[in-house]
Amino acid sequence: MKKNFAGKSFNRTFLGMFAILSTTSILFTSCNQKKESDKMISKEPPVAKKVLRIEDKSVISDKRVIYLTFDDGPNHGTENLLKILHKRKVCATAFLVGEHANGSRKQKDDLQSLRKDKLIELANHSHTHAHNRYTEFYKNPALVVHDFDTAKDSLRLKNKIARTPGRNIWRLNNITSTDIKTSNEAANTLKTAGYKVIGWDLEWKPTNKMQLKDNHQVMLKRVDSIFFNDLEKTSRHLVFLTHDQYLTDADSVNELDLFIEKLQKSNRFVFRKISEYPRINEVLN
Repeated sequence: MKKNFAGKSFNRTFLGMFAILSTTSILFTSCNQKKESDKMISKEPPVAKKVLRIEDKSVISDKRVIYLTFDDGPNHGTENLLKILHKRKVCATAFLVGEHANGSRKQKDDLQSLRKDKLIELANHSHTHAHNRYTEFYKNPALVVHDFDTAKDSLRLKNKIARTPGRNIWRLNNITSTDIKTSNEAANTLKTAGYKVIGWDLEWKPTNKMQLKDNHQVMLKRVDSIFFNDLEKTSRHLVFLTHDQYLTDADSVNELDLFIEKLQKSNRFVFRKISEYPRINEVLN
């Protein structure tokens, strides 16, 4: 059985044959590094879904692009996140909350570290995080825009790339998606205000103790499944989400580190910042 990506045909591939790959050289993938990929069999059941096809000439045809994104910073765990990124030499995007930037002396220091770090791109995750009262927040679209404007100004962000708190919403010229429909008007108002709203394709969720749930092997299989079953919003491009505050314990830090390491060793992926997502830099209609 074959699978088509952006007009090219490939055998079932991805993450399962790590034992075989152990004899290959270790890859420390930079933001735009490209190498040849290997093949493997997905164990996930197929789920058909039509996704947007984009002929991305900047990506070798047998590669997949992963956008590592981390929400709610600066927060507990931000320092650990930066250590992992530098250890693996991989780039990411931090979606920041304005109020967190002044939450403590440590958070102020972490914000400065994020600003200086060339591996990190900063984006907008609102000023108040809706005070975690999402239903009420999205009832007032003008307030939502004001909240994001406040974050943009206070954090001195250079772009209008945004992620909505508590919602998986997309508003680009070519992608419109809202997980909870009562947020539609607020999302549309953000787009009208010039914000490019980015959701996610895969989230690494927490336990009740605010640690990363599941392990890196489980998450690698989910990456495999999403690409194999065309569940990403844009073919060959996967937006990954987790949160700074889940990276405070040694086990969670180790699992994220192993997750990135195994993706790199598979030699099938490149990593990019969210501003390089296909068509995100178009002027919004």
